[in-house]
Amino acid sequence: MNLLLMAVFAIAAYLIGSICSAVWIGKAYYGIDVRQHGSGNSGATNTFRVLGKKPGAVVMLLDIFKGWTATSLAGFLVIFEAIEADQLIIFQLIFGALGVLGHIFPVYERFKGGKGVATLLGMMLAIEPIVALMCIAIFIIVLFASKYVSLGSIIAALSFPLLLLLVPRFHPENPILIIFGFILFAVVVLTHRKNINRLIAGEESKANIKLGRKN
Repeated sequence: MNLLLMAVFAIAAYLIGSICSAVWIGKAYYGIDVRQHGSGNSGATNTFRVLGKKPGAVVMLLDIFKGWTATSLAGFLVIFEAIEADQLIIFQLIFGALGVLGHIFPVYERFKGGKGVATLLGMMLAIEPIVALMCIAIFIIVLFASKYVSLGSIIAALSFPLLLLLVPRFHPENPILIIFGFILFAVVVLTHRKNINRLIAGEESKANIKLGRKN
């Protein structure tokens, strides 16, 4: 194993995840730091809320892409023969997790970031695209049924390891992906703990499905 190459790509994965598209786009084009408005997070949902539909969509796509990119860096370790092909999934999970960690605690913005759901989605799209697309569908269904983005995010995050565990077609040869899926679900729950408290108290804000208006 080439430990130096692994370390370089691991750092790169974190730095890619740390790219704060919501903050940078908000400041550059609107003169607004989205973290000072709405929920106070630098994620796509708060960007939709504070800046509107178009910048929110751009931020969401960028956050998904950076999660996909950070995870896909693991493939270069195989190309450069730093790891064996059967070790790819382990390093995809490590690099993807570092990308999500970077989104939540971005080094460029004093470690104050978003909740990591879109970046997590990009990670899962790189590893299990079909299952990830099913989770997107579940999120959309929950969102339209409840109008709660947080609830949709939590249920979609739980759906990923459950689909891998319960559906034979998706069951991976390496159980580490299922275990990691549940760990990431726990991370989503942790980052949404305030939302969960508001959901229980009936105080959580509902999403405006017609995203053309600002909330």
